[in-house]
Amino acid sequence: MPKVSLATLVKHCDRILRTSEIGDYPGAVNGLQMENSGAVTRIAAAVDASLATIKLAIADRANLLIVHHGLFWSPSHPWTGKKYELLRLLVENDLAVYSSHLPLDLHPQLGNNARLATALGLPKPEPFFHSHGQKIGLLSRHRISRTALAEKLARATGTQPRRLPGGGELCTRIGIVTGGAGGELKQAAAEGVDTFITGEGPHWTFALAEELGLNVFYGGHYATETFGVKALAKTLAKKFNLPWNFLDHPTGL
Repeated sequence: MPKVSLATLVKHCDRILRTSEIGDYPGAVNGLQMENSGAVTRIAAAVDASLATIKLAIADRANLLIVHHGLFWSPSHPWTGKKYELLRLLVENDLAVYSSHLPLDLHPQLGNNARLATALGLPKPEPFFHSHGQKIGLLSRHRISRTALAEKLARATGTQPRRLPGGGELCTRIGIVTGGAGGELKQAAAEGVDTFITGEGPHWTFALAEELGLNVFYGGHYATETFGVKALAKTLAKKFNLPWNFLDHPTGL
């Protein structure tokens, strides 16, 4: 059975994702969040690090779990109850956790935005949407009907998007920021898009989209962020000759 040191995999991920260079929310804690005894023979990938996905990774016999949303978004002490169970399962099953949030969102080949743009057939995407010191999204100048774009997004994510039809039927400047950027419609419009694709947003954004003349598609926070962890795990598996699996645990959000 092929075996690779955890340190080698982490060093490779940190390098290609430029983990130390990319700004992010403090709770993201990008990089290795939980060690194991030092070796990896099987990789699992999931959108979220949760008790449920950790149990799935253990059942899959993985010893490295790659996630987009890690363990430390908010103060996570004391380690009691379900938190203790999570920690105990990680230790007892020698399962390491590597998390990458904005570094994986904005990666030009492996990123959530890049992979979604490719799945939608959007040509020549360019950096868009400034956040935490860098542009994290993508913008494509492409003429497509709002209806056709919604159909493509549904096929790409496997879920029907929620539409905020604030603009015209023809979309010509399409911005993508996967995840939870729905509260930032003003910024997206100010950066020049007439159509904005993200994961989710609050109720009040419907009226705001109409005011801005902006088409908005909420494709699902979870659904729009499955792309990056799959791409990263697949790349690692190919480079280091390791098996891998995507653990699907959809939130519906």
